Amino acid sequence: MSDQRLTSEGLEAIIRERLQASIVQVQDMSGGCGQAFAVIIVSDLFKGKNKLMRHRLVNNALKEEISLIHAFTQKGFTPDEWELAKSQGGLV
Repeated sequence: MSDQRLTSEGLEAIIRERLQASIVQVQDMSGGCGQAFAVIIVSDLFKGKNKLMRHRLVNNALKEEISLIHAFTQKGFTPDEWELAKSQGGLV
């Protein structure tokens, strides 16, 4: 991954694979230059984990990629939490 510019599509594929995510939404917040991303991740790996534990899991899985960019924000959901948030209209 070093020497390559990170794209939304590339980051999405990496997240799906490393975090066994069923849903991944990646938004390039930098206007296309690949330096700031906001992501939503839905994964069974988040079950039983609080917000801090989820962030650590994602940060460890994406350590190399995060080191290449300036800003990275994340929201992690279990599939059940995702469905509940969608039904309540509480998603970004």
